[in-house]
Amino acid sequence: MRLEGKNVLITGAAQGIGKSVALGMAKEGANIAIADLNIESAQDTAREVSASGVKSIAIKLDVSKQDDVKAAFGVFTGELGALDILVNNAGITRDTVLLRMKEEDWDAVLNINLKGSFLCSKEAIKIMVKQRSGKIISISSVVAFMGNPGQANYSSSKAGLIGLTKTIAKEYAGRGIRANAVAPGFIRTAMTDILNDEVKNEMKKAIPLGQFGTPEDVTNAIIFLASKEADYITGQVIHVNGGMYM
Repeated sequence: MRLEGKNVLITGAAQGIGKSVALGMAKEGANIAIADLNIESAQDTAREVSASGVKSIAIKLDVSKQDDVKAAFGVFTGELGALDILVNNAGITRDTVLLRMKEEDWDAVLNINLKGSFLCSKEAIKIMVKQRSGKIISISSVVAFMGNPGQANYSSSKAGLIGLTKTIAKEYAGRGIRANAVAPGFIRTAMTDILNDEVKNEMKKAIPLGQFGTPEDVTNAIIFLASKEADYITGQVIHVNGGMYM
């Protein structure tokens, strides 16, 4: 129970990696706020998380809107009190090659993936500086370091998260706040499951370990960074990619 009694807010946690993180942290004893634009799915996930014997709430949140973020953090503190851990997980893709990419597709991805993490981190830090403790963990991506055709917006947003993470780490270390990031590679999801074997095999050729990662692989890294064992780690990126980027 490495996170027993800790209060956690996870954005984009109704499904996918965010949901895996919520379930994994709950098993470690943390109380979890499931923040997501899809409130119905968030409520379903919150009920699933509560089965671990912890407190879990669902909060409707559009991370790209400052007023929504402020309101969501107000609900969190009203329901759970102290904020020990923020996981910036909310993210979207709008993939196409650069010359075909519309300005609105660029803006949408940057607004959710990067601006959203900025807004949420800012509200979290307001709480954490008063406590003189807290951890902020952001989900970047292997493409932040490698680039990826068709993902100029996504790669840029995830690279920006690294700069944001390192800056928070330097600015607020003196207040007891740690900021780190996790950069997943190809992770097995519902989207990769529907690909045919030929496409999957081509993707796997880029991975030295020869297999996709799982949401649980990413979750394990996040739980470690959230735990006491990682108290002397800040401003770092943990790569979870099977050797795809070294």
